[in-house]
Amino acid sequence: MSDRSKRMATAFASASVGNVAVGFDILGFAMEAPGDRVSVEVLDEPQVEISEISGVVTDLPMAATDNTATVGLLEMIDDLKLDFGFRVAIEKGIPLGSGMGGSAASAVASVVAANELLDQELSRNQCLRYALIGESAATGDLHADNVTPCLFGGLTLTRSIEPVEVLRIPVPDEIRCVLAYPNRRVDTRRAREVVPDELPVSDFVAQSANLASFITGCHRGDLELIGRSLKDVLIEPHRASLIPGFYEVCEAARAAGALGSSISGAGPTIFAWVTAGDLEAVASAMHGAFAEAGSEATIWSGAIGEKGARIIDEGS
Repeated sequence: MSDRSKRMATAFASASVGNVAVGFDILGFAMEAPGDRVSVEVLDEPQVEISEISGVVTDLPMAATDNTATVGLLEMIDDLKLDFGFRVAIEKGIPLGSGMGGSAASAVASVVAANELLDQELSRNQCLRYALIGESAATGDLHADNVTPCLFGGLTLTRSIEPVEVLRIPVPDEIRCVLAYPNRRVDTRRAREVVPDELPVSDFVAQSANLASFITGCHRGDLELIGRSLKDVLIEPHRASLIPGFYEVCEAARAAGALGSSISGAGPTIFAWVTAGDLEAVASAMHGAFAEAGSEATIWSGAIGEKGARIIDEGS
């Protein structure tokens, strides 16, 4: 349990893949790496300060009212009527605008670390609210497809935010993931703008079928069904042009043995689900296809991150 005798805590929150092709704004899964680390220290005054931003991204807002890692903490202080505050140090391991849930990871890690310093620990559902507030500072909207898997771990379906209802979807043991990041930025707000406000009913029906069969495949452990279902007919066609080489990379992934691939969140990272035996071949194929398209991609690969955000260091 949390107690005020602790003066500092550090939390790790991993990258995540939002949408997962078929579940726009409701489906997401966590990776084991990369991730953000946020250290939170108790301040004697009920305010929030950012002491340091380091790692792969440093040009982020230093004002607590503007940074995804601290906006939720300000709300926490106000809601809980705390007589103390937090000093925050952020170590970014997730590139900005990569489509890997970097803003969500910072928001989640800071809330989890701050929660460790409270007199009475909040539940994970309560933490989710503050993390979502932080995430909204970057995206301008409350959507949980990155925040919930980052916080809870695994593959999650967020049925509702108010009230909170998050469902864990089982992932077959054989599944691994490749993330191919082409070292360029796509702004989340821009990626949302290119999606039309109105979409054909036929596309919605097809996407609903793919979502339902994807979840069924996960519960059954049916890899063939998962592969047939990982097809985004709703959002991907409108965002693909933001990622040079997108279709070539996805085609190369499938040719090398991937079950399926699509845009990770808002992009430009592309994810692929593969079996363990095909992991290296798919990673190499995606890297090569991006190179042919003129991008030197960074590759991460590994298992789905089942643990969720966690405390990695405590200080007295």
